[in-house]
Amino acid sequence: MKTTKETPKTKEQLLQASSELMLAKGFTATSIDEICEKAGVTKGGLFHYFESKEDLGRAVLEYFWQSQMRMINEMPFNAMKDPLKRLHGFLDSFAAMAKNPQIRKSCLIGNFAQELSATHPKIRTDCDEKLSKFADMLKQILDDVKGKYAVRSSIDTKSLAEHFVALFQGSLILAKAKNDTKVIEASIRHFRSYLETLFKKSGKSVGKKG
Repeated sequence: MKTTKETPKTKEQLLQASSELMLAKGFTATSIDEICEKAGVTKGGLFHYFESKEDLGRAVLEYFWQSQMRMINEMPFNAMKDPLKRLHGFLDSFAAMAKNPQIRKSCLIGNFAQELSATHPKIRTDCDEKLSKFADMLKQILDDVKGKYAVRSSIDTKSLAEHFVALFQGSLILAKAKNDTKVIEASIRHFRSYLETLFKKSGKSVGKKG
């Protein structure tokens, strides 16, 4: 195992190695020794940047979140001016991710929430914060759709956005259990149909445009 200089690159190597290992094995099953070996960093180097494994776990969670946000921010739906097209573009993007064999069908935030919520309250809080931010992203799109097409409706966009987060996280679990990513695509189709039903009740169809 080689010794590396104390540079930001070293921290990046530790975060990348930790993210890959923890996505594959979970937080508890991933040892500090494994992380150091994969990153090519000594234990002293790791603990220079992180006070404890929990501290590392929180940093890895933030690292994963930022990488996901960069990917989402580059998705085509962000440039769509019409909120209804942007909503369908959002759902299309996540369905496309499910089909892409190069994208791992696992979410470190959801994994940590399941594994560590009872034992690591700080990590549980971090997971809650990030899942809430993800829901807020969709809520803003739903608010825009409601504001343009269904102003008088009583649709609870916050609850609806949280429903999608629950549906998406659950579909990741089912996809692992079934070893079949088609369940993710099916879940997104069902959510789209549910949206159609809700907005029809408000007097506006949100069927896919274009």
